[in-house]
Amino acid sequence: MNVVPETFRPPGWLRNAHVQTIVGRALRLRCEFSYERRRLETPDGDFVDIDGAARSPDLYPMAPICVVLHGLEGSSASGYAARTCRLLLEEGVRPFVLNFRSCSGDMNRRLRSYHSGETGDIAFVAGWIAEAYPGAPLGAIGYSLGGNVLLCRLAEGRNASEFRAAAAVSVPFDLAAGADQLEIGMGRVYTRYFLGSLHAKIAAKARRFPKAEAAAATALRARTIRGIDEAWTAPIHGFGDADHYYAACSSLGRLAEIRVPTLLLQAADDPFLPRHTPREVARVDNPALETAITNFGGHLGYVARNPDHRLWAEARAVSWLARRLRAPGGNQA
Repeated sequence: MNVVPETFRPPGWLRNAHVQTIVGRALRLRCEFSYERRRLETPDGDFVDIDGAARSPDLYPMAPICVVLHGLEGSSASGYAARTCRLLLEEGVRPFVLNFRSCSGDMNRRLRSYHSGETGDIAFVAGWIAEAYPGAPLGAIGYSLGGNVLLCRLAEGRNASEFRAAAAVSVPFDLAAGADQLEIGMGRVYTRYFLGSLHAKIAAKARRFPKAEAAAATALRARTIRGIDEAWTAPIHGFGDADHYYAACSSLGRLAEIRVPTLLLQAADDPFLPRHTPREVARVDNPALETAITNFGGHLGYVARNPDHRLWAEARAVSWLARRLRAPGGNQA
């Protein structure tokens, strides 16, 4: 693995991980992008909504393409996704945001939705892109949960050969450790934020699928992410329990299997993970990975000192990816 030094510098008053995380989210609420939606019918009788640019000025038919993957309970409307799409267009790359099932604003049809290791829908969308834009170089950028999903897909070897390059930002590499981290200190505050949306979706699913009422009742009493995963995410998606789900879907143990050039952009102080996890990531021996671990940044924070590049992570990921998508064979230009 190539561990590279980084130039991210936060303002002096933004060196706290939680302040970075919260201020970064607040600033990204202002980020918007004009989308055009496509609904793709999936082979299992469900659908996924993908959002591309409503207007793609000056893009030629073979322009590079990037799939953007959002985090837990995010969507194409998430500020980091909108900003990423705008930056991609500026680089001459056509963006598509995959809204995970149940996240597009319309509830999906089936009981299952999405989780941290569900790679089937990425493969499906990549196949659609290959048919719609034959020969166009394809990359991907994943944030948080979407980054973990992306890394799991890339670790599937030849099955992920459709991607020329990828970038993953603020990834919860070790799902069990991340769930434990969200049960202490400020982690409980972040958990409450996610629980509102998760509980609402679980209740809606239970109304549509009576066979899931018992699991839903237990999940609705849960006050931790692990509790949700134990009662709902794991059994609904075919895992024995939360520990089985975490072990099967954590990307940390699969990083060595990735052969696609991939940037891992992670803050050492990410409050969604224990401090030792980024160090474990940096020790993975894989020349396909370029790891950039910053001292500061929080979780999807990365609010920089430079006012011209205030939201640093998206700009760093997009510039890195665009260079490789434009270069012959995916090598850096």
